[in-house]
Amino acid sequence: MSQEQQKRAAATFAARLVSDGMFVGLGSGSTSKLVIEALGERVRDGLLITGVPTSAESGDLARNLGIPLTTLGDRELDLTIDGADEVDPNRNLIKGRGGALLDEKLVAVASRRYVIVVDASKLVNRLGERHDVPIEVVRFGWQSTRARLGRAGFSCKIRGGETSFVTNDGNYILDCDAWGDRDLANPDVAATIKSVTGVVEHGLFLGFNPEVVIGRATGVVEVRQG
Repeated sequence: MSQEQQKRAAATFAARLVSDGMFVGLGSGSTSKLVIEALGERVRDGLLITGVPTSAESGDLARNLGIPLTTLGDRELDLTIDGADEVDPNRNLIKGRGGALLDEKLVAVASRRYVIVVDASKLVNRLGERHDVPIEVVRFGWQSTRARLGRAGFSCKIRGGETSFVTNDGNYILDCDAWGDRDLANPDVAATIKSVTGVVEHGLFLGFNPEVVIGRATGVVEVRQG
């Protein structure tokens, strides 16, 4: 199976976890797009759900497919289905290549059940093996925030360069490489990043213990959970 077919198989499997009456967090990115499309087919067949999108793109797609939407507010979500950029053996994640990491994390912490959908290429032995850590920062004085992150041990470049990428919440994204052999799954690293003035949120999703639905090249869908 191609990478796209692996993602689609896992997305279809995950969409079947949704049942009538659920409030469902809708993730962002290419894999979440496949999940939303699969949910749209189920809604056309009579499934009654309400979605909470984590990006304008996911919201537009869900709306066009007839999925009723609402905002997060103070509600608890029954289930959130999202993708990830990296998944380590303990099901810690790097997320944020799509730029919606803040809203994705807000939805994740509000969910009773958290499901991550990936193809096998997203599995790594340790976080940071293939991707930088996205860090969302306020636009005002972002250069000084980058300098403070540098002093904390992170080498960062602004996403988009001169035409900087702007998140749905109006912030910038710095893509950061941790210097040395730092263990990005160590909560102390995440705490260090979050403590830097100007940082809004980071793409290390640690300790969420998601169910991970993996599309394999063989056509088999594997589920990892605690």
